[in-house]
Amino acid sequence: MTVITKKGEIADAYVRADTLETAFEADGIPLIPASLVDEYVVAKPGTDFGLSVPGSMPIEDLVPYLAQASLIAIEFPGFSDGRGFSLARRVKREGFAGRLRASGPLIADQFTDALQCGFDEVELPETMTNRQPVQQWMEAKDTITDFYQSGYGEGLSILEKRRAARKGARP
Repeated sequence: MTVITKKGEIADAYVRADTLETAFEADGIPLIPASLVDEYVVAKPGTDFGLSVPGSMPIEDLVPYLAQASLIAIEFPGFSDGRGFSLARRVKREGFAGRLRASGPLIADQFTDALQCGFDEVELPETMTNRQPVQQWMEAKDTITDFYQSGYGEGLSILEKRRAARKGARP
């Protein structure tokens, strides 16, 4: 897996753990699935962990863990499934202050959208980074500067810019 931030590729401090045993034995910070979080928190109170959740998870089910997890990895089953982007916005609106990761087979053209939704990083399977190397992700981030959705990213959306231009053009 390759982890990319807006500055480039970084080393991953988190180790995926699919069972409690592998989480307890992890050489690094365990990244555990939502199905194990309650048991992990009871067994290892106060220890650092990352939480892996599906993009379809209701925000209400995630809120109790926002203050405990240092990283939330939202899993994307495919690049055409945008539910993870919506969940990321909800997680940020709930006040999550840790690292937010998009994980799965995203494409470079979605990098700017991911950053605008609040993701700090993207974790890609090697098949995707073989197809679209990190440099291509950096170029895509710098190429796509405007966005359609209001309330995402920094600055005005395309619609807001058009409205402002129309308003300024009127006598």
